[in-house]
Amino acid sequence: MLANYVPVLIFFCIAGALGIVLLTLGFVLGHGSKDAAKLSPYECGFEAFEDSRMRFDVRYYLVAILFIVFDLEIAFLFPWAVALDQIGLFGLGAMAIFLGILVVGFIYEWRKGALEWD
Repeated sequence: MLANYVPVLIFFCIAGALGIVLLTLGFVLGHGSKDAAKLSPYECGFEAFEDSRMRFDVRYYLVAILFIVFDLEIAFLFPWAVALDQIGLFGLGAMAIFLGILVVGFIYEWRKGALEWD
């Protein structure tokens, strides 16, 4: 019974050893020149503020929603296109509904001005 898990154990040992070797090589061979600019905190495309509860601009969230819309579209369109001949008209209708919902999200983003870079 335990013999079935030996390949998994070997895989974990090799993966762990490879991770340790690569981290060590990066630490040894890296330049490591750290200055104040590299060590400063940097989040969300701008410098950190004193108050962590400060409000963000709405456009930041709109861009994030836009990314999710296009990411979902690609993630579901590729397998659908590969299996279109097997799923038939039902799959075509389901994908049309899905794309319609994504188009509504895209139009919402467009109306809110997320595509304008002022």
